[in-house]
Amino acid sequence: MRNIGLVIVFVIALAAPALAQKPEIEAINAKFVEMFNKGDFSGIASLYSDDAIVLPPGSSMVQGRAAIEGMWKSMAEQVGDPKVATVDVKALGPLVAREIGTFALTTKAPTPQEVTGKYVVVWEKVGNDWKLTTDIWNEGK
Repeated sequence: MRNIGLVIVFVIALAAPALAQKPEIEAINAKFVEMFNKGDFSGIASLYSDDAIVLPPGSSMVQGRAAIEGMWKSMAEQVGDPKVATVDVKALGPLVAREIGTFALTTKAPTPQEVTGKYVVVWEKVGNDWKLTTDIWNEGK
């Protein structure tokens, strides 16, 4: 019986970091959307680690904050009204987490269309802040 209790405590201890990380990550995602809507692409870039890599669909890898800022600014010329929803956050250690989520955007074409998809982000704890360190997404469900 004592062993079962220890196993339960161990499992809860492993799950606790992911549960604590999810609200923090969702808050950063909300900031991201707010900054995107305001055109604050420098602010968006500050949410990434110094050595972050973004892997946009159908494009080359984008590395570093300056390049990431430019990528988001360029993207905002084509799409708007982003929405993101965190599906799962998994702790990969005390300073690293993996997030899976979904997104929706509206194109700025003459006939706007909604684009939906999914994403994976690897987050890294830098000081007291969670930073996106690897970011990839694609269309579809």
